[in-house]
Amino acid sequence: MYLIWILIIGGLIGWLSGNLIGRDVPGGIVGNIVAGFIGSWLGTELLGARGPVVGGFHIVPAIIGAIVTLLIYFAIMRGRGFR
Repeated sequence: MYLIWILIIGGLIGWLSGNLIGRDVPGGIVGNIVAGFIGSWLGTELLGARGPVVGGFHIVPAIIGAIVTLLIYFAIMRGRGFR
């Protein structure tokens, strides 16, 4: 049950970060989950373990980290000629 819970929270973090920057996360649900997990790791490494914890994710650093992750991804894809 815990695995399902962290997949849902990771997906919501990825979905929310995509909505905040105004772009769709590529890969649909799986892309949202990946963005949420990578963003959570990156945000916690950069900002530390701050804010409320839901499903093992520190929500505020996870969202900020997911936004940074997506911005880096879209910058790389734009440089390769993808829109």
